[in-house]
Amino acid sequence: MIRVVIAEDQGMLRSALGALLDLEEDITVIGQAENGKEALELIYQHQPDLCIVDIEMPIMSGLEVAEQLKAKQHPCRVVVLTTFARPGYFQRAVAAGVQGYLLKDRSSDELTDSLRNIMLGKREISPELIEIVWEEKNPLTSREQEILILAEQGLTTNEIAGRLFLSSGTVRNYLSEVNSKMNTSNRLEAIKIARCKGWIIETP
Repeated sequence: MIRVVIAEDQGMLRSALGALLDLEEDITVIGQAENGKEALELIYQHQPDLCIVDIEMPIMSGLEVAEQLKAKQHPCRVVVLTTFARPGYFQRAVAAGVQGYLLKDRSSDELTDSLRNIMLGKREISPELIEIVWEEKNPLTSREQEILILAEQGLTTNEIAGRLFLSSGTVRNYLSEVNSKMNTSNRLEAIKIARCKGWIIETP
């Protein structure tokens, strides 16, 4: 029996997915979470074989869940089930050691077959995502990503500096470096490109 935890912030989709998986004779859903923090708590408490996570969730993203499990060398396999085919998300997921990266438009049979294959030690990736492997890698450092996220929230340079305990000049230097790396002329253009490519992800 494959024991599964589902982490999805959309309640209707989470319930539907749980009901679908419970119809399978060899799969049982032992917990459902509406955010990444709850998912981790359920994983540590129930020790499931597999956790299905969305990427963008409140409090903690699905990618952060995968990264924490990898850091702790937890045996729970992580499967990302998402609508986002963004290169930055995919590359970060691979770095976090996820065993599956699947798009939500898959059929139920394809999903359950993928889960069984993952339990056999295989890695499952939606065919539409294969080309993303060859996309350019995220050029932004973690600090640059953090600054862009705060800039996207509308914070001024001085406000970002105060939030991160940096000088305003240092923040301006970071933003200048971001524009240089991305060949953009201002922070708004850089934010738009970085968001589109999945190079920045914010936990709501």
